[in-house]
Amino acid sequence: MKVYDAASIRNVAVVGHSGSGKTQLVSTLLFDAGAVNRLGRVDEGTTVTDYDEEEIARKHTLSASLAYAEWNKHKINVIDTPGMANFLSDARAALRVADAALVVVDAVAGVEVSTEKVWEAAAEFAVPRLVVLNRLDRERASLERSLESLRSVFGRTVIPIQLPIGEEKNFKGVVDLVTMRAWTYPADGSGKGTEGDVPADLTGAAETAREALIEMVAEADDALMEKFFDAGTLTQEELSGGLKRAIAAARVFPVLCASATTNIGMQPILDAILAYVPSPVERPLKARTAEGEDVDVATRESGPAAAFVWKTVADPFAGRITMFRVLSGSVKADSTLQNLSKDLQERLGHVVLLQGKTQSAVPEIRAGDIGAVAKLKETQTSDTIGDGKALDVKIPPIKFPEPVISYAIEPKSRGDEEKISTALHRLQEEDPTISYNRDQQTKELLLAGQGQAHIEVTVAKLKRRFGVEVTLRPPRIPYRETITVATEAHGRHKKQTGGHGQFGDCKVKFEPLPRGSDFEFVDDIFGGAIPRQFIPAVEKGIQDARLRGFLAGYPMVDFRATVFDGSFHAVDSNELSFKMAGSLAFKDGMSRARPTLLEPVMNVEVYAPSDFAGDLMGDLNSRRGRIGGMDTRGAMTIIRAKVPMAEMLTYEQHLTSATGGRGSYHMEFSHYEEVPNHLHAKIVAASKAERGAEATEEV
Repeated sequence: MKVYDAASIRNVAVVGHSGSGKTQLVSTLLFDAGAVNRLGRVDEGTTVTDYDEEEIARKHTLSASLAYAEWNKHKINVIDTPGMANFLSDARAALRVADAALVVVDAVAGVEVSTEKVWEAAAEFAVPRLVVLNRLDRERASLERSLESLRSVFGRTVIPIQLPIGEEKNFKGVVDLVTMRAWTYPADGSGKGTEGDVPADLTGAAETAREALIEMVAEADDALMEKFFDAGTLTQEELSGGLKRAIAAARVFPVLCASATTNIGMQPILDAILAYVPSPVERPLKARTAEGEDVDVATRESGPAAAFVWKTVADPFAGRITMFRVLSGSVKADSTLQNLSKDLQERLGHVVLLQGKTQSAVPEIRAGDIGAVAKLKETQTSDTIGDGKALDVKIPPIKFPEPVISYAIEPKSRGDEEKISTALHRLQEEDPTISYNRDQQTKELLLAGQGQAHIEVTVAKLKRRFGVEVTLRPPRIPYRETITVATEAHGRHKKQTGGHGQFGDCKVKFEPLPRGSDFEFVDDIFGGAIPRQFIPAVEKGIQDARLRGFLAGYPMVDFRATVFDGSFHAVDSNELSFKMAGSLAFKDGMSRARPTLLEPVMNVEVYAPSDFAGDLMGDLNSRRGRIGGMDTRGAMTIIRAKVPMAEMLTYEQHLTSATGGRGSYHMEFSHYEEVPNHLHAKIVAASKAERGAEATEEV
């Protein structure tokens, strides 16, 4: 492949809501640009960027994928990203290395929840945005309604630079408002458009829309505004140049019209990418100095090599595949670079360009370009690699969301636990939004992620890539126990077995402590009632007993145990005897300290269309939630509440069903509080039944 300089490269991330047609759009753009020989179809599982078996089966993009095309002596790198809420972290990662976003919007549905989320992410990274209004061939598709939806959420600076020729099944082309030329397409799906004059029945609408575009472009530039006031319009050059600058500055967001499934409007989109998307030279990446100041890192074609890693793929055959964008110099095959984030050396083998899963080895990848390398040992997502001190600033790491839901996983085959841990570690390198750990209280292996679909996909990858099958079940709620009143207790262990016996005797005061205090042990022995060497044994006995719980087998927390008296035997007392005495004192005290159960309460944020706000608040109330506040953002509402974890285990399914998939939520631990009386006995009985079943299985 020809080597391109940075000025001739365009890096775009294709983002949007799930089902808006992003992957089909990428596939059709690649076909029309001649990058692939056949037009891949999502419904047939033949697209370049959805190549994973799970993606093909689900007909949804689950992971960001890289492809490229050559168009009019330029190289366009295209990153196809997921639109499902559970997988949007990959879209955020792609936006970190893209110079613009193609925001794909369904011409029937308009702005959807993930559209808003990726728009916000692009705004956070100051990424220019071009809107592609896709599926204009569908029934009820409408430019007018879509524009109304876009502007109600994103503002009046969303403006068409094309008009559709026909709508719904009559959609057959587009009018370019900048050049005032029309492109019409045959019905055979070949995508071979014909350029011509604007149709007579669209001339008036096109002229009106062009005047609105000129006014918007002039408004974004003070110098052009003066010219517009003087002349009443802008020249062709002023309009084109002003539009490019306004897009780059994120002051104007142009709308393009298309139908990826019928291959209409692709060449004008490719032309718009070249004309309006800034090259890597024109748009520096954001970075941070050692002092924490935000700075811009310009793309430099000369000088030492430096590259930022934005994604890692765990391939069971090829090993770790590391995707990077080159910031300066060139990354060459068979070279050694420094991992500037971890201060260690990495040996590079082949460097490759990715066309979906197809790898093409190249001698080097130059500044501004995006490529990959396999089998790096230590380098991971968000690391920077380069020649020594190639950069004097630190590229901020990609921020990934914390997991919101956990499931307990068990191997279907005995002996697979170690394989599960190894495989999950590999998958976590690829997807930092999952986590796994063994709960110290319940002893379960917990797999946490962004939602039920995310967990299910991770489990499917475990099976397909690593040959490990697991069963999923909701995790046990990590209840705790505590006491509500102070009491004194007596523990005496006495055993005579011939020869030396066993004797330990202690008196302990138990007192409640504030929430979050866990456990305190106080030695208040005077006069040698218990020898000093046996005091730690008393504490150990109480510790062991409290971790086993009293009511339902959950750890006892938020109390103080003060040992204040006791007795011993010069011959028969030993550490074991006083440990047993401590345990007996705990049991004695708990019988009078009015123990109760504590449950974890979560901070919950629900993000959903405002139409559903009332029903969702009612549902949270029914889950024993306490509403803490509500904000409105465009057509969306954010509801904040504190809800017991036990009530949130099935919430994702309910939210998806109640909002038609347009709602999402985030959840994190807040605090523990007492379980209501009417649920107390039920939880205790369930725990005892479960422990009885486990004991039976062990026997």
